[in-house]
Amino acid sequence: MLEFLPAVTRGIIASLLLALNTILLCSFLFCVAICKALPFALTQRFTLWLMNHTHEAWISNNKAWMQLVCRTRWHLSGLEGLDYQHSYLVTSNHQSWVDIMVLQYVLNRRIRPLKFFLKQELIWVPVIGLAWWALGFPFMKRYSKAYLQKHPEKKGKDLETTRKTCAKFRNNPVGIFNFVEGTRFTEAKHAQQQSSFRYLLKPKAGGIAFVLDAMGEQLQSIIDVTLHYPAGRPGFWDLLCGKVKEVVVHVEEVRIPGQFIGRNYEQDAAYRQEFQGWINQQWLAKDALLEKLHREYPAKS
Repeated sequence: MLEFLPAVTRGIIASLLLALNTILLCSFLFCVAICKALPFALTQRFTLWLMNHTHEAWISNNKAWMQLVCRTRWHLSGLEGLDYQHSYLVTSNHQSWVDIMVLQYVLNRRIRPLKFFLKQELIWVPVIGLAWWALGFPFMKRYSKAYLQKHPEKKGKDLETTRKTCAKFRNNPVGIFNFVEGTRFTEAKHAQQQSSFRYLLKPKAGGIAFVLDAMGEQLQSIIDVTLHYPAGRPGFWDLLCGKVKEVVVHVEEVRIPGQFIGRNYEQDAAYRQEFQGWINQQWLAKDALLEKLHREYPAKS
C-alpha cells in the first residue's frame, strides 16, 4: 500500500501503471487481432477467448493499482446471482468518470467484460478504434432524421445493420453496457432538466430500447447497478491519487418483460409510451434506493 505517499505522487504512479498496462496489453491485442481476420472457425474461437481474457487481464491489472494507492472500503450487494455464462444488459446511474472503473472492478469475471455500442465512424479512431474492433465492441450505423427524410428507403437499415453486427453474440455471452441518463449527473444539469428525481437525471429510454430491439432475445436480463460515493462524486484524478475511500455498489437483476422484445421503439408509439413508463418506474425505485443509501452511508467529516 502506498497511502504513506503524498496524493500527487500516488497519482503519478497510478497514471504510469495505467499507461503501461494499456500499452502492453493493447500491443498484445493488436497481434492477436491479425489472427482474428483469418477465415478459420477454430482460429476465430481461440482468438475470441484470448481477447476476452486479455480484456479481463487489463481490468485485473487496473484493480491491482487501485488497491495499491488506496485501501477503499467497498460495500457490495446483489452480486450473488450473476452468471458468467449468461448475456446481460448492464445499466447504471452516472455520477463520475470513475463509474466505469468501479463497474469493471466489481463485475470483472462475474460476467463477461462490458462492451458499449459505438458509432460506426469510431472504428477509424487511431489505435483505440482497432482495440474496440479487436475486442468485439458492437458498431452501429445510425442515420439522422434529416438524412432519412431525404432517403426514406434507408429507414430501418440502421437497426438491420446493428442486428447483423450483434449476431456474433448469439453463441458467445456478452455484457452490453448503457448509461440510461446519457451523461454524468451534476446539479446544473439536474436543474436545467427540471428532473423530478432527487439524485438522478431523467432517463433516456431510447438507448436501452435500441439494444433490446437489436439483441433482446440474446439477453438473459438487465443488471441494474446503483452507485453511491459517500464522500461525494470523485474525479478520475481523485481515483488515481487514492482519494476514493468508500464506494457503495448495489446490483439488482431485472427480468426483461417479454412484451419489450423485438419491437421498434421509433416506429411504435404505443410501445414507446409503455416502455418509457416502465423505465420511469425503474428510475423511481433507483431514486428511492439512493435516498436510502445516503442515509445509511453518510459523508464522513
